[in-house]
Amino acid sequence: MVRLKARYLLCEINVSDRNHLLRLTDTSISAAVKTTVARIHGDYGRALCSIGFSVKYLNAHTGTVFLRFPKRCYKLLWSALPFITSIETHGQTIPCFLNCVHVGGTIRTCQKFLIRYNTQQLRRMLPKCKNEEEKQQIRKAILNCSLTQGNKEAYDDELESEEDEEE
Repeated sequence: MVRLKARYLLCEINVSDRNHLLRLTDTSISAAVKTTVARIHGDYGRALCSIGFSVKYLNAHTGTVFLRFPKRCYKLLWSALPFITSIETHGQTIPCFLNCVHVGGTIRTCQKFLIRYNTQQLRRMLPKCKNEEEKQQIRKAILNCSLTQGNKEAYDDELESEEDEEE
C-alpha cells in the first residue's frame, strides 16, 4: 500500500464581525476553497481539489482551520487562498479572507506551532491592557481553558493570597 503524503495549512479566518465565525462549517469552507481553486486554476485545479483535499479541523470560536492538501500540488492550491473573499453558509454570504499562518507536514507540527503562536499573541495582548483588572481577567480566562479543576482551585487560592498581601 502506498502512503500519499500531504501538507497541512494552518489558516486564520478573518471577518469583520466575530459573530459570523460561529455560522461557518467545514463544508462551507471546503466548498469556498474548491470553487476558488476552480476559478483560479480551472479544471486542473478542480481535479487536484477533488483528490486528497479536506478540512481537517475548524474552530469557529477562534477562526482557526487546518486544510489538508496533497504534497505534490499544495503550492498550486495554496496560491488560490488569497482570492477567497467570502464564504457562503446557510444561505448567507460572510465576507472574509483566509490568512495562511503555517504550513506543516503533519497535524501535530501545526498544533505545536498554533500553541506557540497563541502564546505570542497573548504576550502582545497583555501589555495593551489598560489596568491590572483586565490583565487578571485575561489570565483567569486562559487558565480556565487549560487547567484541571484541582490546579484551578490552587490558582484561585494563590490569587486571593496575593490580593491579601497587596492590601
